[in-house]
Amino acid sequence: MITLGPTLETPRLILRPPTLQDLDGFCAMMADPEAARFIGGVQSRSNVWRAVCTMAGSWVLQGYAMFSVFEKSTGKWVGRLGPWKPDGWPGTEVGWGLLREHWGKGYASEGSAATIDWAFDHLGWTEVIHSIAPENTPSKQVAQRLGSRFLRMQHLPAPYEKDPMEIWGQSREEWRTRKK
Repeated sequence: MITLGPTLETPRLILRPPTLQDLDGFCAMMADPEAARFIGGVQSRSNVWRAVCTMAGSWVLQGYAMFSVFEKSTGKWVGRLGPWKPDGWPGTEVGWGLLREHWGKGYASEGSAATIDWAFDHLGWTEVIHSIAPENTPSKQVAQRLGSRFLRMQHLPAPYEKDPMEIWGQSREEWRTRKK
């Protein structure tokens, strides 16, 4: 296995770039209508494979992408989260998606905080956004726990251009001031 980027650790999580060894976890998440609802909807295994390869390719071409997230205590794949900015995206995003069995444990906030630190410190980002569907209340709560606020409504690029998204976020200075 080739490591494409860093491994980050939080008190309860290990985050590393995705590999094809994570495919079953990604497929489980994207087969669950509730877990996949706001991250592209239910996907076939072949489409999930392409998405994992896209993330791996982003690590190679851009130097960042979503991380695979694992529980330290069990070694189980929890989900994916981290920095993301496809072509035409409305900003430098840190996003999250977890298996439903891991919702409500604070993993999205814990892992996202680590990746926001990493993005500001290592990628030189000056702002972080989160693209959130208006009806996705749990993700808005994660964004608020991270210190982000609603910034604007905006459409994402194709193939997600149909519905406007809420763009939440904060500047690097706001993040660092809040953490003191």
